[in-house]
Amino acid sequence: MNAKDIREVKYMNTAMPIGVDDFKKVRENYYFVDKTDFIRQLIDSHSDVTLITRPRRFGKTLTMSMLEYFFSIDRKKESQGLFSGLSIEKSGTAYMNHLGAHPVIFISLKNVSGDTWESIVKSLGFALADLYRSFNYLSQSAVVDDSLKIYLQKVIYENATQDELAVSLLRLTTMLHQHYGKPVILLIDEYDAPIQQAWERGFYGECIRFMRQFLGSALKTNASLDFAVLTGVLRIAKESIFSGLNNLDVCSILRDKYSTVFGFTPEEVAKLTEDIGKPEVLPELKQWYDGYRFGSSEIYNPLSVISYIDNQCLPRPYWMNTSNNSILRELVSHADYLQIKALRGLLHDVPVSVSLNEGVIYDQIGKDRSALYTMLLTTGYLTVSENIPTSYDRYLLRIPNEEIKRVYSMEILNTIVEGMDRDTFDGLFDLLFTGQSEDFAYLLQKILLRFASTYDTANKESFYHGFMLGMAALFLGRNYTVESNRESGYGRFDLAIFPKDTNKAGVLMEFKAADSEAQLEDKADEALRQIEEKQYVTEFEKQGFSKVWKYGIAFCGKQVHVKMKI
Repeated sequence: MNAKDIREVKYMNTAMPIGVDDFKKVRENYYFVDKTDFIRQLIDSHSDVTLITRPRRFGKTLTMSMLEYFFSIDRKKESQGLFSGLSIEKSGTAYMNHLGAHPVIFISLKNVSGDTWESIVKSLGFALADLYRSFNYLSQSAVVDDSLKIYLQKVIYENATQDELAVSLLRLTTMLHQHYGKPVILLIDEYDAPIQQAWERGFYGECIRFMRQFLGSALKTNASLDFAVLTGVLRIAKESIFSGLNNLDVCSILRDKYSTVFGFTPEEVAKLTEDIGKPEVLPELKQWYDGYRFGSSEIYNPLSVISYIDNQCLPRPYWMNTSNNSILRELVSHADYLQIKALRGLLHDVPVSVSLNEGVIYDQIGKDRSALYTMLLTTGYLTVSENIPTSYDRYLLRIPNEEIKRVYSMEILNTIVEGMDRDTFDGLFDLLFTGQSEDFAYLLQKILLRFASTYDTANKESFYHGFMLGMAALFLGRNYTVESNRESGYGRFDLAIFPKDTNKAGVLMEFKAADSEAQLEDKADEALRQIEEKQYVTEFEKQGFSKVWKYGIAFCGKQVHVKMKI
């Protein structure tokens, strides 16, 4: 066995790196899918600033760690041998000459968090202090400006003001450039994590103003910057934080550039199954975890693949609950009937045709109709089935695989009613179809208490109508048809559920909003009378149903009253 073979055997490990995102730890202790050709691509044709957006848990942090270990002067000793036998070494000496040859800054913002803007700034200050401590040697440099050395210590000892933190990346690139005489490679992982938290908690404007300076000062016309790579889940509109940055190259999941860097390709998954001695599991892996399309590349979910292997090849929805669904909750709560119908159709392999707007600004979420599908795509719940060539930025979207089918309705449900499980909703509809009106009212009120704010439910019949429609459309399977505002008899019913089996009972619902809790019973009676007087049951009779449960449902705030008749 020659020296090269010995090096390759050293790093041949079949343990799966669940939750490990440090490149050195993975190479020394776990199975590694070789993504080092990304290094060659960056050396050959990097842009000044590259932003790559991918769903959570698709290997972004590990890949950024790989870049740091390869390029960084400060990691040179640690990196010896780590790239042996990998694609970048096979690319030749011209590329390996870059190993340990550049000053590099690597910071991840994924753990920057807080309930207030002040706490976000404090959390960021801690992260920057840790970053600056790794460069404390600059305080002894003979060529770094004394004023910058003073600033270095302020950040390290967590005494820097918010304004000083806003230029921290710029000043660190300046110090490293002075010290090494070389421009800096800047790596920023999960750049949008603080922005999403700020949007969720109500201080989005303050965060955007800060991030515009924090990122802009380091990325725009910075003589100390060689190039920068940023990763995140969302492409935040250029106008919001990247204004004036003309050198930004956005590589989203719709582009071919770097399309195979994050996630596993079919060839990589096939090699993995061969390496662990289980090639027979490949069809099951494909069914459960394949199906994503980044650019024109077919991609597997990497977290799910390695979790499957690590769990004795048991197919499970390992990707569930890996992301924050606050934005989806906001979007789904504003979805109209057609969008909810389309969301349900996706579960039954019916693709949805949509126009996408990748540059949605957070404060436009809820106003832009394309935002819901853009978010479902960028966060990994949907993927592109095909382009629609006759229309600009219009695509067919679908659920990518069996795993996402399993988590889709539950995750979307959790965007509607946080803290409820699937069993709760199955139980709700069991009560509905068996005429148990009192228990149905109790459970429905319990769900409303979890979901509906006082503002949302204030005397708006349309809210309750949409809420019930959404639950029925999402959680009743293909054996039921859900109809809303359809003509029947002498008017239009609010909501009707038609089982495909006409021997089963159908359901009619009419909703009324009461001005006070004292009016609830009267309003429920009024809704039930309307069903009878306008003969909404006519459509059921036409279709051959002999039994129909009729519900008059009255709401006031989060209080519910139900009257039922068969």
